[in-house]
Amino acid sequence: MDGVINVHKPVGMTSSDVVVWLRKHLKTRKVGHTGTLDPEVNGVLPICVGKATRLAEYLTEQGKAYRAEITFGIVTDTQDAQGEVLRSVKPEITQEDFLKIIPQFIGSIQQIPPMYSAVRYRGKRLYDLARQGIEVERQPREIRISRLQLLSWQEGEYPKAIFEVDCSKGTYIRTLCYDLGEALGCGAHMSKLVRLRSGPFKLEESRTLQQISDALDQDNEEFLIPMNRVLDLPVIVLTSDRAEAFCHGLSTSQRMISGQKLPDKGTVQVFAGEEFIGIGKCEDDSLIPYKVF
Repeated sequence: MDGVINVHKPVGMTSSDVVVWLRKHLKTRKVGHTGTLDPEVNGVLPICVGKATRLAEYLTEQGKAYRAEITFGIVTDTQDAQGEVLRSVKPEITQEDFLKIIPQFIGSIQQIPPMYSAVRYRGKRLYDLARQGIEVERQPREIRISRLQLLSWQEGEYPKAIFEVDCSKGTYIRTLCYDLGEALGCGAHMSKLVRLRSGPFKLEESRTLQQISDALDQDNEEFLIPMNRVLDLPVIVLTSDRAEAFCHGLSTSQRMISGQKLPDKGTVQVFAGEEFIGIGKCEDDSLIPYKVF
């Protein structure tokens, strides 16, 4: 069994819980996720099975989309609804105020990872330090937000907004909500979050654990997406003789590939006809085997 499962992770389970569940039900140890979702977050969680676990690094690199609820006027230590309240104020802001600050968060921006995160500092996870009451200086990281769209606004003592965002890997939506609150001068935290997309995997095409269990009971593996359909990388198709050479670790020069132009550099998917055979790297007008399946 080799491929990727687009799992709809439920609230209350960690990403590791989902992996353990699938190992048990698929009866295989070769199962791994492609980036964690917090227990209180639900939505798309691509899970690699079998040989596809070797593709996890590429799936992790792909962009994400989320739908978030932000509550203004309340700041927590975790930047979400699970943390302790650090400060609160009844904000005097409007929907128009929120719309005005959105443009400054579009494009390449700097973001400081939250203390409650899996980022390492001198060999230790930040969340382990945070639980000990230790806060350390974190360096800002560049992320990219290509879309931030307001869907609805709710007035009240503590106004709320629901928005969708398309972003690069490594973006903390909790921190984005915090930064939006700071920009408005009232503070804020993320009160709800759903992951809508991870790379090519969409929420409307995801499967719940119950649906996967039901399919397995019927010996149906349609939930398993083949490896040749999961990557958003350029495709190079080799002839049978060059495909054999690729599988034996030999490079293929541009002049041996007719009708296709190798990228100047970067990673590509390699096919022999319609069969996915591996991952290659392009350097100096040559295709170099990197991972062979």
